[in-house]
Amino acid sequence: MRSEGGLDGASPLYLQLREVIRSKIEDGVYAPGHAIPSENELAETYGINRLTVRNGIDALVSEGLLKRVQGRGVFVMGGKLDIDLDTFGGFRGRAQEINAGASVRILARARRSAGSSIARRLGIDAGDELFQIKRLNLIDDVPYELERVMIPVARVPHLDDTDLSVFSLYDVYGFSGITLARDSETLDIVTLEAKDARYLGVEPGSPAMLFSCEVYDDSDRVVECSDTLIREDKSRFTVHF
Repeated sequence: MRSEGGLDGASPLYLQLREVIRSKIEDGVYAPGHAIPSENELAETYGINRLTVRNGIDALVSEGLLKRVQGRGVFVMGGKLDIDLDTFGGFRGRAQEINAGASVRILARARRSAGSSIARRLGIDAGDELFQIKRLNLIDDVPYELERVMIPVARVPHLDDTDLSVFSLYDVYGFSGITLARDSETLDIVTLEAKDARYLGVEPGSPAMLFSCEVYDDSDRVVECSDTLIREDKSRFTVHF
C-alpha cells in the first residue's frame, strides 16, 4: 500500500522518509539554514505516524545533515566551512579556549546602502546594499563584546532568511560556498558612548578596545567588515613578533 506522500511498504517507512528528506535537501527544496516542516506536517503529508517521522529525522541528524534546536524545530545543515587562517578563531573559539560558555544576542539586523566609508572597506560601490548586524557577545551571561558586522548582499544574498540565533556567520558562509582565507585587523582604544556602555554593562565614558576587521575569501574579495567594542576590563591582547 502506498501512502499519500509516495511512501510504500517496500522498506521501513522511516528509511524511505529519510531518503525523501535527503533528496529535498540535495535538490535545494530544504535550504541550508532553514527549518524543515514539523513532525506533524511531515506525518500528515506522508500518511505516517510521528514516531516514524522522528526516526527518519534522527537518522539524518546522526549524519549531520539536520540539526535539532529545542523549541525551534529541525534545521538543515550545510557543507562544512574550510578556514585557512593562522589566528582566526572568532568569539566562540576564544571563549572555548578559556573554557567559558559563549552566547550571542542579536540586537538588530537590517539592509542598508553601504555609504562611502563602508563601501571602501568592502570593495563595493557606495549605493550597493549590505546586511548590517548588531550583536552582543556574552561569556557566562556577562556582556563582553558589542559587534557591528557589515556583509555585502551580493556575497551572501540569502542571509536574511537564516536564523542567526541557530547558525553562526561562519556556517552561513559555508552554506554559500565561501572559503575564508585571511583577515586584516586594526586595534584602537576609545571611550564608550552611553548607549554602547549600557549594552556592555559599564559606565558611559569607560575605555574599550575597538577592533576593526576585514575578512577575505580565497579569491581575495572582502566577505565582511566589522567593528567590535570589547570591554577593557574583560580583555587582554598578546602580540607575537
